Amino acid sequence: MDDRVLEAQQWVNATYGTVPGYQRCPENGRTGWSTMYSLTMGLQHELGISPVVANFGPGTMAKVKELGDIGFGWNRNSNIVRIIQHGLFCKGYNGANGYGEYGAVTTEAVKKMRVNMGLPDGGPGTTGGQVTPQIFRCVLNMDAYVTIGNGTDKVRGVQRWLNGRYWQRDAYTIGPTDGNYSRDVQKSLMIGLQYELGIGTPNGNFGDATKAGLRAHPVGPGSSGIFVELFSAACVFNEPVPVGDVRTTQKSTFDDALGEYVRAFQRFSQLTVNGQGDYQTWAQLLVSMGDADRPAQGCDTRFEITASRAAWLKSNGYRVVGRYLYDPPGSTLDKEIKPGELRTIFGAGMRVFPIYQDNARRLEDFTYTYGYQHALNAHQLAAGYGFNRGTVIYFAVDYDATQDEIDSAIVPYFHGVQAGLAYNGKKYVHGVYGSRNVCINVTNKTYARHSFVSGMSWGFSGNLGYSLPANWSYNQIKEFTVTNGADKFDLDRDVARDNGGDPGQGSVNDPTGPADAFLDYVQRLYDAARSYGKGNPSQLVMEYVRHRSYNDWKWKGLIGGVDEEFVNYANSRGFSVMTEFVDPVTGYPLGAEHMMATANGHLAYPQPSNPKRVNAGDIAGWGGDLLTFYADWRDAVDKYPNGHVFCDEKLAKPGVSTSFGFSDLIEDADGYLIARRVAGGTDIVTAVRDQYNGGGGLRRFTNYYQQRFTNAEDCNFLAHNILTAFDDPKIVAAQTGLIGMHRPPSTLAYEDLQRFEQGFADTLLARTGMESRMAQQYKANLEAYLRAAQQRATR
Repeated sequence: MDDRVLEAQQWVNATYGTVPGYQRCPENGRTGWSTMYSLTMGLQHELGISPVVANFGPGTMAKVKELGDIGFGWNRNSNIVRIIQHGLFCKGYNGANGYGEYGAVTTEAVKKMRVNMGLPDGGPGTTGGQVTPQIFRCVLNMDAYVTIGNGTDKVRGVQRWLNGRYWQRDAYTIGPTDGNYSRDVQKSLMIGLQYELGIGTPNGNFGDATKAGLRAHPVGPGSSGIFVELFSAACVFNEPVPVGDVRTTQKSTFDDALGEYVRAFQRFSQLTVNGQGDYQTWAQLLVSMGDADRPAQGCDTRFEITASRAAWLKSNGYRVVGRYLYDPPGSTLDKEIKPGELRTIFGAGMRVFPIYQDNARRLEDFTYTYGYQHALNAHQLAAGYGFNRGTVIYFAVDYDATQDEIDSAIVPYFHGVQAGLAYNGKKYVHGVYGSRNVCINVTNKTYARHSFVSGMSWGFSGNLGYSLPANWSYNQIKEFTVTNGADKFDLDRDVARDNGGDPGQGSVNDPTGPADAFLDYVQRLYDAARSYGKGNPSQLVMEYVRHRSYNDWKWKGLIGGVDEEFVNYANSRGFSVMTEFVDPVTGYPLGAEHMMATANGHLAYPQPSNPKRVNAGDIAGWGGDLLTFYADWRDAVDKYPNGHVFCDEKLAKPGVSTSFGFSDLIEDADGYLIARRVAGGTDIVTAVRDQYNGGGGLRRFTNYYQQRFTNAEDCNFLAHNILTAFDDPKIVAAQTGLIGMHRPPSTLAYEDLQRFEQGFADTLLARTGMESRMAQQYKANLEAYLRAAQQRATR
């Protein structure tokens, strides 16, 4: 609570409480839109507007313009000055005490705000600190003019530049300078660009005039001037490119560094990689569908793919088509896959990706229970069509869900989807169809394997101010009608991602699964280890798989070297290191080398009898990853002073590039659990098979947490020990080697380090909680089934 904000709330309610249309704000000392709306309505009353409304619209702006600029010594209406002063306090500026005199304190507060916005502190030939009509609107909104939350100084620099260049242009509205890319910032960039293109009445829309202007203004190596500044600003708003974590800065000359970013962005976005700011790259930076007429090899439709349609698609460059598993009761669209249709698609040399949509156009269509039921139905239908194990099913969110709706309904719905698929052994994994923001949230919070982005809905709030999801696989860019002789059908064009995307399915009823090749490899390698006749065959398998990448002097000092004779023995029999395989539970690729190095470490150094102690086995897995992640945090500490926030955003998140990624955590958990099984007498073939094809992966995080970390208190303690223990030379050596020149954890303030450790513990706990919800739902459904069976039996 802030006393000055409380004073503003009390004053505005007391002064205007009886004015027709006035809405009282809460008197709680906390700033917010309700307070700003009350101040706006007070201003409207002073301007003669009746009834007043909670909106600073064109009518209010017209009246404010009649006042002209308000500055030092202005005394035509003391209440208007008070409104300015109270608004400044609510935005964090000391604008005087609301006494109604526009003096030195108010002037300096406005100067500070103007500079923070990127504007000059006042008009030429004046003392400065004037509130212009445009600035008056800013005083009474909730935009921030300092970096907040996850904002960056780089983005803030572009925001200030845009404001400073265009703030006096009629179509431009002064935007926030909080360092966060948002819908408003996107519109500001578009309006600025339209002014430079010479468009008479800029509106922020990506229309024909804007498209034509961009085609006429390509930029590239050696270019300079305003269009390079605008182009590089758009690049900053779309950074980082997830693959390689490539970033850039705003600049006026197209240099080699900008060219490197552009090539990475083009590669990630499935554009022609030429390092040029051509039309397609401009479009992809500015709107979610990009150039809707660019080449696309994917498509989706509600219409049956007949032989003639398949031939047309194939001849027009399409290689994969999305089709629906389900058409809900009451629908007249008749959109589900037809008998024999898959055979027709495959026969034409095309592939297919399945979509599940049950209405999905309103907030009320999304609950945990609906998600669970839809997943059960999707599994049954997909299995009926014969879709192979590991197929990604895209569950649809077919409307512009806001962030509040995503948090309250969409994410719980997808938790239900996870549980429903897990109930059936996770034969299929879930993807998500929706806006960029929906896809990003569902991926980060429920680990959706791939995103199918509704890019052609470029006006969705969830597509404005958000970058393309790191796991995008299909980007829907245009709907059109195909005319194929006498046949007509609607088709959506989808850009299909080549590298890292979902290729779809080219067959059905394949008995093998995503991890079967790896299981076969482990079996054959285990058989070779047994025929080798020396040592522990399971340990030899671990050593062989890790020997290429995890056998340098550091690893030899940590957990010992590998049996070089067995390595040579295996190599002579045609073996090589299998580096990667697909996790059947999540659909994400896992690193076999890291997972087996972790297992080898835990086998060589079993868990201490004291559960709160750490050892070299932990360093080989989660402990080493946490140390490198600590170094990541210290590199980013200026942006993330709170270690818990850093963990929330960066630790084990799909598509987020850090040293402790999502797959790393899975590999740590699986390596530990496999090592425990082997130490208990199980051979590695059985342990690996049970983990990936026997359901072990469904409870990997719960088993890992319970067996290694026990509870929240011990988990925090173990994280603290990994970071600060000094009684084990191997732990100390790992701390020194992995943290490097960064500030040692033991020198941080206790509360700072504790927040980081708590962030790690909470990350693990959140994953166990998700699995617990799945298990509880499974138990509840099993009990309901048994009750129903018993009732049937007694009838």
